[in-house]
Amino acid sequence: MNALNQTEGKMDTETQRSTQLLGDPLAGAKAPGTKPTLAAGGQPAYFSCWDIHAYYGESYIVQGVSFDVREGEIVALLGRNGAGKTSTLRAIARADDPALRQGEVWLDHKPLHEMKAHQAAQAGIGLVPEDRRIIQGLTVEENLKLAQIAPPVGWSIDRIYDLFPRLGERRNQEGTTLSGGEQQMLALGRTLARDVKLLLLDEPYEGLAPVIVQEIEKTLEQIKSLGMTTIIVEQNAIAALHLADRAIILDMGQVVFDGTSQEVLDDADLRQQYLAI
Repeated sequence: MNALNQTEGKMDTETQRSTQLLGDPLAGAKAPGTKPTLAAGGQPAYFSCWDIHAYYGESYIVQGVSFDVREGEIVALLGRNGAGKTSTLRAIARADDPALRQGEVWLDHKPLHEMKAHQAAQAGIGLVPEDRRIIQGLTVEENLKLAQIAPPVGWSIDRIYDLFPRLGERRNQEGTTLSGGEQQMLALGRTLARDVKLLLLDEPYEGLAPVIVQEIEKTLEQIKSLGMTTIIVEQNAIAALHLADRAIILDMGQVVFDGTSQEVLDDADLRQQYLAI
């Protein structure tokens, strides 16, 4: 982690990471001079990040990350603490920090890499941050309605309550007074209230009791059954791997593995080397 945080200076432009092309790409939106990638099995990528480099100030955190996600796929983005997982997620969501200085981000044939965070959200990026960011002074229902003030609108409030009955029971309670698990439900529900094409989950199990983790897992399984394209960052790697179709492992801000979740579950050496489990 220290080596990652202390790496400074200019980007090494000679270090390039590319996504493997399988077969002839289908027609569609293209980055300048670059063919669109194809995911495994020949299906065109719904989401792609290509050679992205991101910095906190002069600290070089995301160092040439490339991967793609098929529509309806759930990808677990894994790695040790300090590997660059959350930073990669924030770069995809076009947050101000870390600053994306090189590379491209595409979702459903639309380029996101020159957008601000609110523009990426309008284009379909839905980030559920680790700190949840429930708005103080607003009730559960007010938090949900606030997410729908500007288009595009996603799930109805009633549909969110169907997914999270506990939120319906507490609709008039101030959001910040909910339990940790309930706040996680509210953060997820608030994101679904928007028209989400790519759901980004940052540590959804963080700080939750095991029984609440199981409840959140059931909710995520329901979302999976709906075919929502998702990238999940989670320190509880085993739980994430059981949920996800594919796993991408980061180390020192770079991709060191991209394969099926089952491959990681079956490879104890790989888990020990990069996940310490």
